[in-house]
Amino acid sequence: MSHKMYLYPKWVRGWHVLNAVLFLVLIVTGLSMQYSGKDSIFIIGFANAVKWHNFAAIVLTINYIVFVTGNLTTRNGRYYRISKQNFWSDLLIQLKYYSMGMFKGEKHPFPVTEQSKFNPLQKFTYVLAMYLALPLLIISGFGLLFPEITIKRFAGVSGLILTDILHITMGFLLSVFMVIHIYTCTLGTKPWSLFKGIITGYHESDEL
Repeated sequence: MSHKMYLYPKWVRGWHVLNAVLFLVLIVTGLSMQYSGKDSIFIIGFANAVKWHNFAAIVLTINYIVFVTGNLTTRNGRYYRISKQNFWSDLLIQLKYYSMGMFKGEKHPFPVTEQSKFNPLQKFTYVLAMYLALPLLIISGFGLLFPEITIKRFAGVSGLILTDILHITMGFLLSVFMVIHIYTCTLGTKPWSLFKGIITGYHESDEL
């Protein structure tokens, strides 16, 4: 018998959906900027790609401020706090479950509760993505948008080139994270359960 837990308030759902849409726009426009030339178009033309990439980046920055503010002022922030106690052992247990346990029909070692929405591996990767990679992506993006604020040289290398490398690297890592995130969202009670949760706000589980 399944039971429901209200884990996704309206502001989290709104932020999440907007963030997903913006990331898709940034990926498409970023690839178009990389591979569209003067006489060739990859998905959309270079000029339009730049325009929409910059627009999406500004909205993403505002949305990120909403995310951080929301986590600081609501109970949602507690889900991102990492405890040092059993940190590495819990990560290993979760990795073993994802690599072997779930294929053997074993129960999830860290079921979702109202106190713990994420398993240890989710929490670790979410913190890295949302509090390290995404801020670096935003900062480097603004460094490229306003090159006059970027340092001229660092260790003999152009600061603009280093900023560009950082931006592309963070964009790639977050794109990989997004693909893995979508996959893990199919591992709920039913393949669509977790997607449904971000729409209704309720997490459905068969684990009591």
